[in-house]
Amino acid sequence: MIRLAPEGYPFIIVSGALSAAALAYGGLVFGVPLLLLALFMVFFFRDPERKVPPGENVFVAPADGKIVLIREVFEPAHLKTGMKEISIFMSPSDVHVNRAPCGGKVKEIKHNKGGFLAAYKEEASLINENIEMVLETRYGDILVRQVAGFLARRAVCRKRKGDVLKRGERYGIIKFSSRVDTYLPESVDVRVGLNDKVKAGETILAVFTE
Repeated sequence: MIRLAPEGYPFIIVSGALSAAALAYGGLVFGVPLLLLALFMVFFFRDPERKVPPGENVFVAPADGKIVLIREVFEPAHLKTGMKEISIFMSPSDVHVNRAPCGGKVKEIKHNKGGFLAAYKEEASLINENIEMVLETRYGDILVRQVAGFLARRAVCRKRKGDVLKRGERYGIIKFSSRVDTYLPESVDVRVGLNDKVKAGETILAVFTE
């Protein structure tokens, strides 16, 4: 049985009901497109299980998608230090459930209102609507940012300040194409490259080095 993200049920139920009504009263011409839409909603909100890699000092991808940015930056808003930023672009065909890159305690969650540029653009991280979550970890504080895209109009963080997360644990979702930025300590050894495809909770992004 396909596991679905709970945020998808309203979309699936409404599109399914519309397709059933259209098939009953409007025939195939109207019913089939809506049925395809309902099937897409099931596909989009799928939430498969993942094999979280074992071991210490491992950071996993917080999202499915393609690596679009790897760089060293100074993060001024929350961490106020140099970090390594790794950004993942999620297309509409990717799983959109987000997972914790490592274990830690939620120190801060901030929802920032903004615009809706295409999520693959570098400036989208600062301009677009987003949710920032700071995790207090054994490696120091890290930051994960869920960024809404051109189609994505809402990011959802299911956790609250004080919650404790395990590596690879589900913590939120972004509806439709979007982006997730992860800020890790400067000392990490990055294990992915630009344009690599990654899976949330499963692909190793980086390994912490003392």
